[in-house]
Amino acid sequence: MNEHPPDGPAYRPSHWYDAEAGPLVRPYAMTGGRTAPGPSGVRLDLIALVTLAVPQGPEPAEESLLGPEHRALLALCRKETQSVAELAADADLPVGVVRVLVGDLLEAGHVVVSRPVPPAQLPDEIILREVIDGLRAL
Repeated sequence: MNEHPPDGPAYRPSHWYDAEAGPLVRPYAMTGGRTAPGPSGVRLDLIALVTLAVPQGPEPAEESLLGPEHRALLALCRKETQSVAELAADADLPVGVVRVLVGDLLEAGHVVVSRPVPPAQLPDEIILREVIDGLRAL
């Protein structure tokens, strides 16, 4: 029986550890292998705003059931309303992971997401120019 770990490229003891970052966790491990947010498949744009559903957030017992990444996102939302892109940057997580995690928090009722208005629903530029011209005429 070999008591020493095997050598060579197939075995890298530092594969899951980075000297500066500490233990590494793959994004799919944080999301349970999911790539879409929540069972409803809600679409979260980069500029969608995430706010705590209740100002103080979930009860401590509820929050202890969440993963560390979920809790980190909730802590960031406690400070101020943030976009999905800002959450990803501040939490130092990939945007895809943040979308899935925010979807989890949304499904659990911990956060509220304000989605941007789709371009098709924005007023036409011609109408806006006519309103501006009308206001200037006053």
